[in-house]
Amino acid sequence: MVGAVLGVALIGGVAVAQWPGGGHRAAVEPGNTVASPMEEQSPRPVDPTPAKASGDPGRQADPSGSDGSDGSDGQKEAPVPPSGPGTFTAARASGKTVGTGGPLRRYQVQVEDGAGVSAAQAAVDVQAILSDGRSWAAHGKGRFQLVADGADVTIKIATPRTTDKLCASVGDTGGELNCEVAGGVVVNLKRWVKGSPQYDGPPAEYRHLIINHEIGHLIGYHQHMGCPGPGRAAPVMMQQIKGLDGCKSNAWPYTAQGTFVTGPPAP
Repeated sequence: MVGAVLGVALIGGVAVAQWPGGGHRAAVEPGNTVASPMEEQSPRPVDPTPAKASGDPGRQADPSGSDGSDGSDGQKEAPVPPSGPGTFTAARASGKTVGTGGPLRRYQVQVEDGAGVSAAQAAVDVQAILSDGRSWAAHGKGRFQLVADGADVTIKIATPRTTDKLCASVGDTGGELNCEVAGGVVVNLKRWVKGSPQYDGPPAEYRHLIINHEIGHLIGYHQHMGCPGPGRAAPVMMQQIKGLDGCKSNAWPYTAQGTFVTGPPAP
């Protein structure tokens, strides 16, 4: 990912269920505000399986490629369009605040029109990640609420070419990277759909790392981290796409037991 583009920005009326590790998963309910004439279907709950990610969507350019397969169901995903119209559909969804402390950040999830990804489902995915017991929110690092409008932070999933344009002010994403910008995060559709060749799990799990890494930057973890030692879990703020240096890939800032996964400072 690239430097100053906000890391994925991070759902009332949500049905909340206990999640392994002490967190919660919330089912998003459709709201009343539409940011685009395109109609979204009501989102369906997603089971965010614990990840073993190793890609990095952080502030630096993320030179990851694609493995061309969707590991979530073993089927090949549709080709990722290289460009789009530059207009976005916002998820018509809102949710209860998740988190145990810290400032409240209201976020909206948007997907570029023609990207082939449901904004409603993307909102469910992000909500599930932020509600997990291993997330930043579960450990007092901030409170997050999905909103249909009036957001403080916007998480945009954009085609590679649109991502390059939106991220140009902070760096060259080269059609491959994500970035953090003022007011939100831009996620490259290619990374969201295909994951990274350096990631040893399905693309659906790689998204956990994308969100957690970018949210980490958003809440103040501007410094990247390195591997704390061979065989240990890589910090979520480590640029895992550049190599694990003997660490095990990991997509969560905290363990299921509530221990912060940290490492030495890195460039």
